[in-house]
Parts: sequence; structure tokens; C-alpha cells
Amino acid sequence: MAATYQPRLKQKYRTEVIPALQKKFSYGSSMQVPKLQKICINQGIGDAVSDKKLIESAVKEMTTITGQKAVPTYSTKDISNFKLRKGVAIGVRVTLRGDKMYEFLDRLIASALPRIRDFKGVNNKGFDGHGNYTLGVSEQIIFPEIDIDKVSKIQGMDITFVTTAPTDNEAFELLSEFGIPFKQKN
Repeated sequence: MAATYQPRLKQKYRTEVIPALQKKFSYGSSMQVPKLQKICINQGIGDAVSDKKLIESAVKEMTTITGQKAVPTYSTKDISNFKLRKGVAIGVRVTLRGDKMYEFLDRLIASALPRIRDFKGVNNKGFDGHGNYTLGVSEQIIFPEIDIDKVSKIQGMDITFVTTAPTDNEAFELLSEFGIPFKQKN
């Protein structure tokens, strides 16, 4: 029987991350070790109120980046100051789980983050107090899957890592073990 494919970071989690975190936090069982549940990627597109084509191109770009079909997000209420009507598409989102999540994380760490200009590490202040971490990316063109010549407008995005870690410290150690390059704590 042929061996089934396993993403590189999924194997790393089983062979390296679990033992390292068990040693550091002295968990009694490997089932207590926090794990990555999902990665949620969200892109708000404010100019989509006046230009509907921006949503279509953002869905296409996000689908290319993640390898999973992105869906538009819609406004839930009218806001006259922003010329916003209820039910108008204002963003794009995608939630990754399982193998696609590990593949995206691998591409983010290995090829996208190093392409950021003057990169000194990701900010370690993006934790929410419940073991989740949000990373803001200012340009979608850092991903090698995006053809810069076909980009109509440079957009940023938020990438949220949802973990089972009960504390921010445990989540920080989990994500560090995966290889996310955090800035050094002073």
C-alpha cells in the first residue's frame, strides 16, 4: 500500500512540537498539548461599496493564495457615513482546517513572510487572551501565488490562528515551535 501524503508541518507537530511543549509545560498526556484548530483569513475591502469588481478579484486572489474557495462577506446594517447599505459585499474570508491549514501555514512561514520588506519578525502583541493570535499583513502580493501584474489594488488581510491553548504563553510557544518568526521579547 502506498504511503498517504502528510503535510510537513503536521508531521513536525507530531514528532517535534508535542514533545517540546510537553517538556516545557510538563503536560501529563500528549492530548493536553495545545494544537492549531483553524486559520481564518479575512480581507476587508472598503472600496467595494462603489466598485463591485473588487470583490470578484479579491475572491479570486484569496482562493489562489489559500487553495480553498473564498466567500464574500456582506454588511449587516446600513451606515450612512460610509455610504453602506445592508447586504452589500464588503470583504472576503476563508477558514482553513486540516491539511490545507498546515499547507497554508508552511507557505506563509517559508515563502510569504520572508518577502516582506524590512522584515524583523511578526509582532508578538496580537494575542487575544484566550490563546488565539491575529497577524496583520499589509499587502497580498507577499504571497508567491499572486501575479503582481494582475493585481488591481493592493489590499491587506488579517490572518487569525485559532488554537486550543488556554493561555497566550502556551499559544506563543506553540506557534513559535511551528516556526512563526516572532520579534524577540525585550
